[in-house]
Amino acid sequence: MRFKQFVLNIFLSAILFCGASQLINPPPVILVPGDGGSQLEAKLNKSDIVHYICQKTTADYFSLWLNIELLVPIVIDCWVDNIKLVYDNVTRKTYNQPGVDIRVPGFGESFRVEWLDPTKLSPGAYFKDIGNALVALGYQRDFNIRGAPFDFRKGPSESMDFFNNLKKLVEDTYVQNNNQKVIFIVHSMGGPMSVLFFQMMKESWKDKYIRSVVSLSGAFAGSIKALKVFVMGDDLGVFVLNQKVMKEMQITTPSLAWLMPSPVFWKPNEVLVQTEAKNYSLSNIKDFFYDINYMTGWEMRKDQEPYIKFDAPGVELHCLHGYGLQTVEKLYYKQGNFPENPYFQYGDGDGTVNRRSLASCLWWRDKQKKKIHYQAFPNMDHMQILRDDRIISYLVNLILELSRKSD
Repeated sequence: MRFKQFVLNIFLSAILFCGASQLINPPPVILVPGDGGSQLEAKLNKSDIVHYICQKTTADYFSLWLNIELLVPIVIDCWVDNIKLVYDNVTRKTYNQPGVDIRVPGFGESFRVEWLDPTKLSPGAYFKDIGNALVALGYQRDFNIRGAPFDFRKGPSESMDFFNNLKKLVEDTYVQNNNQKVIFIVHSMGGPMSVLFFQMMKESWKDKYIRSVVSLSGAFAGSIKALKVFVMGDDLGVFVLNQKVMKEMQITTPSLAWLMPSPVFWKPNEVLVQTEAKNYSLSNIKDFFYDINYMTGWEMRKDQEPYIKFDAPGVELHCLHGYGLQTVEKLYYKQGNFPENPYFQYGDGDGTVNRRSLASCLWWRDKQKKKIHYQAFPNMDHMQILRDDRIISYLVNLILELSRKSD
C-alpha cells in the first residue's frame, strides 16, 4: 500500500511539473460524495443520555462524522445515540434524536468531501487524492473545485433541498468560471443521487451547464450488501468502526432502504436471502422486514420507491468501476441462525456493489443521445477507486482532452 502511494505521489509530481502550466482556465469540477462521504456536525441540548460519560449539551457545533475520537469503545455509544434517526410513519420523514441538531457544513467547499475528519487523520481521507491531482493541473479549491456534501443518512424523498442547492451551485460555478460547463465527479451513492438530479433537470439546462459526469463505483442499481447491513451492519471499510455498533445507526437511515437491489436488474423471484424455512426475494421483501422485526425498514423503502427508476440522465457519462472482488450476492442461513448470523454466497463486484449494478449504466447507451463511456478495472475495490493511479490518470487525461476541445 505504501508503494502504491509512493507511485501516486510521483505521478502527481509529474503532473505538477508538466501539466499545471497547460491549464490556465480549466473546466470546473463538482465532487459529489457517496454514503458516508460528507462531514456532519452536531450541537447538543439533550435531556437524556445513554451513558453517564455522554455530553448533554455543547456550546457550539462539533464534528460528528467522521470524528475518530468519538468512535472509541463506550464513547461510541454516545455517538450512535446522537447520529441515528427517528422515523415517523405519519409524516413519512426522519428526524434527529431529541436535543440533537445536525447540519452538513461547507456546501460548495471541496475540503468537506476531500476529508471526512477535519483533523485530516488518514481514515477520514475521501476525495483527497483526486483533489490533489486537480490542484496539480492548475485547479483552485473552492473556485473551480467545488464540493456538494449532503446528509447521506436521508433518502431522495428528503433531499429536495440538496437538489435545489446543487442546481444553484452548478449555475454559480459556471458563471464564476467564465461560463464554462461543469464536470461532475461522483462516487458510489453519489452516482444514483446525481442521476436523479439530472432526471429532474430540463434538457436545455443540462446542455447549457453540464460538460460531463465521471462516475466512480456508481451504485446505480443498488446492492445486496444493503440487506446484509439490515441484519448485521457494516463498517464502511473504515477499520476503526464496529459493524454491530454501526448497525444501530445504519438501519435508521432511509438511504439504506433506497440502496437495496433495483427491480430493473434483479428478477422478482431471484432469491436474495435463503433460510431453511423461507426464501426472500424482491417479490416478498416486506416479509423479510417483518421476520427480522424491523418494519420501519419496509416503510422507508416504500417512501423511496418513487425514486427507484432508471430513466436516462441525459448527460455524457464516464462509468468507471472495479471488478473481480468477492461481493455479497446472497445471504443464506443455517438452522437457528436467522437473522443475526448469515453466511454469504459471493459473486463479482468491487467488494461492496455487485457488478450488475456497477455496469447498469450501460442500460442508458441506446436511451439517450449523449455518450456513455464505460471502463471496468480488475481488482479495484469500492473505496480504492478514489486513490488508484489508473483512475487519477483517466481523470487527468479526460480533463486535458476537454480543455483542448474548449480552446
